[in-house]
Amino acid sequence: MQVAAPQLAAQLQRGLRSLYTVHGDDPLLVQEAGDAIRAAARAQGFTERTVHTVAGAHFDWSAVLASGAEMSLFADKQLIEVRIPSGKPGKDGSQALQQLAEGAAGNDAALTLVVLPRLDMATQKSAWFAALDAHGVTVRVEPVDRKALPNWIAQRLQQQGQRVAAGDEGQRTLQFFADRVEGNLLAAHQEIQKLALLHPPGELSFEQVEAAVLNVARYDAFKLAEAVLGGQLPRVQRMLDGLQAEGEAPVLVHWALADDVRTLYRVRAALDTGKPLPVALRESRVWGAKEKLMERVLPNLGAGTLSRWLQDAHTVDGIVKGLKAEGWPTDPWQALQQFAMRVAQGCAAR
Repeated sequence: MQVAAPQLAAQLQRGLRSLYTVHGDDPLLVQEAGDAIRAAARAQGFTERTVHTVAGAHFDWSAVLASGAEMSLFADKQLIEVRIPSGKPGKDGSQALQQLAEGAAGNDAALTLVVLPRLDMATQKSAWFAALDAHGVTVRVEPVDRKALPNWIAQRLQQQGQRVAAGDEGQRTLQFFADRVEGNLLAAHQEIQKLALLHPPGELSFEQVEAAVLNVARYDAFKLAEAVLGGQLPRVQRMLDGLQAEGEAPVLVHWALADDVRTLYRVRAALDTGKPLPVALRESRVWGAKEKLMERVLPNLGAGTLSRWLQDAHTVDGIVKGLKAEGWPTDPWQALQQFAMRVAQGCAAR
């Protein structure tokens, strides 16, 4: 049975299961989901805890299976935690996880918690994951995207008895907070906790938040590409500055931007042959947030514009590799900024 992370608390209240699988990439949200399960287990008398971290192809799975089969010396219920940081248990691990899942059914003396990174669809269709899902509860931990981040911050503040002002002033405060912590949810959580230490419950002013919250945002090149498609010019500039400050390779940033331009060009060509937009996007393997962004901008982007952007991508590719181009900055980051802003402005106008 699969549940989203926000639904986990309600599921635990309905009754504790003997097997839980948590998978996701955000350390804070994965940790909180695991903590909720551990707390519920302790409340039900699971006082002993054994942790197995799967590292390498030669991991001894027999120890994991033995933990589930052995009764505690003092007859206490036990929590068995299996962490697989790679998300790939291997052949022996696959068989062991299937056996562990089948043995969990009806086992009141042991609760098994399997912790995994975010899994792709192919892995979720594997025999071992299907067994875990069939015999227990699978908790899918989704990241908090930038659009949802201000509300996430507001909810966390509310949990500790704090809030921002109503109306535009409060939204300005939340947007400022989100800009400072974007891409770093664990740091966002710590900054929210800091506000609880610095200020009493009640309303927080913009000045209080501005003075307290550090700039701990972390960006990646692929989120930058989404911001470009969204026509979010101030965010694009902020992310470029952040990526440069973090020492990101300009080649990687260019690849992410150029890959989207190539995809837009390819889908536009398919549209011009008469293919429906959803079909063209699917054939180009575009889905999720990027699919929605491209659905918005593509109908108004002509082949001429996309051809010019494709040529710009080719030019900037040379600049980030040390070549010079007439009319373009010689500095790779300045060239990336010119390229990204040109595409973002084109997308914003659609």
